[in-house]
Amino acid sequence: MDVSSEKVRQARLARGWTQQQLAEVADLSLRTVQRVENQSVASNETVSALCAVLEIARSELLTNDPSRPEHQAAERRMRLLLPAAAVLGAMLGSGTTVLVLRILAAG
Repeated sequence: MDVSSEKVRQARLARGWTQQQLAEVADLSLRTVQRVENQSVASNETVSALCAVLEIARSELLTNDPSRPEHQAAERRMRLLLPAAAVLGAMLGSGTTVLVLRILAAG
């Protein structure tokens, strides 16, 4: 899952914890905490543990939460782009078919 590494880091530092201390409190490995803060990825279990000990809502921690405004805006754009892409693909496919048939008929 994609998580906001900055929110994790800020919440950890606000408590004055090192990465090792956060790992111990959340019952995670130090490597897992480092991965979350450096690569912004975490398993569902890791997200749950971090949310519990850092007292952060999942929706705040997850960067691809469907209820976030950015996600909703991207979804609206996709609703417009997908039909346009389908029409363009159909036109290109039809045009190519017509072209190939003409070449075969002429040959």
